[in-house]
Amino acid sequence: MKKIKTVGIIGLGALGILYADTLTRALGKEHVLVLADEGRIARYQREGIYFNGEACDFHYADPTKETRCVDLLLFATKFGGLQDAARECAPLVGEDTIVVSILNGILSEQVLSEAFGAEKLVWCVAQKMSAKKEGNQAFASPKGELAIGVPSGQDEGNLHALTAFFDSISFPYSLPEDIRVHKWSKLLCNTGCNQTAMVFEGGYGILKRPGKPRDTMLGAMREVVAVANAEGVPLSEADVKNWVAIIDTFPSDGEPSMRQDGKAHRKSEVELFAGTIRRLARKHNIPVPVNDWLFQRIAEMERAY
Repeated sequence: MKKIKTVGIIGLGALGILYADTLTRALGKEHVLVLADEGRIARYQREGIYFNGEACDFHYADPTKETRCVDLLLFATKFGGLQDAARECAPLVGEDTIVVSILNGILSEQVLSEAFGAEKLVWCVAQKMSAKKEGNQAFASPKGELAIGVPSGQDEGNLHALTAFFDSISFPYSLPEDIRVHKWSKLLCNTGCNQTAMVFEGGYGILKRPGKPRDTMLGAMREVVAVANAEGVPLSEADVKNWVAIIDTFPSDGEPSMRQDGKAHRKSEVELFAGTIRRLARKHNIPVPVNDWLFQRIAEMERAY
């Protein structure tokens, strides 16, 4: 089994910075490439990048100019930029490279499988963290973990190599029984939590107390359960309760990523969340009025930017 010694990370949102900082501290900057184009690199070097108040010391690299392959390639971009990022990072992907996406939703593995081959991917869910980014400053508390796995029937060699690597640097991870079900479960969380926070313009605090935001979050989550069941994915009310219990532990002034997108007037991930659920709901003739309303309201907000 090949050991992971070099890592590439593309995307410096809150989670990209979290993992770039964690891995750089564990391996040393010469072994971790933070990938970006020349313009972004110049800006990062000029303005600096900070994580939890401390300056980050990253090794930046333009992926289109790299000649060496990395052992692990981590995608932390927005979904809208994923295909471009995959093309740019192609020079870093060799025969033994393991590819991981920490993007939300259930679509990024499909995109990366088409780009690099399904056998290179270890599926992943970033979970149990409260992370945000403001300008060049990223914060995360708690830092959470990565839930990882491969679909049933896929060779587990890359998964074993990744867990061995994580063990060697004391990196937090978990191994869900069924990673496909787990990804759907996280979609349930994002669809309820992220979208509701954006629409009601608040952080976790408004989701933790009784009221319309919390009721909206729960309604959106339960619609995901109905659609998932129609797709053959065995989610239940227990998944709703589990994620709500996790959200209830987050700091009240923390913010899901879509709330941060709304404040910064960035394009959100609504297509990954309500968009996905609405498309699949139409296929199965399932009503999803809460997600319909969230989708329409977010579209109105984004048109007003």
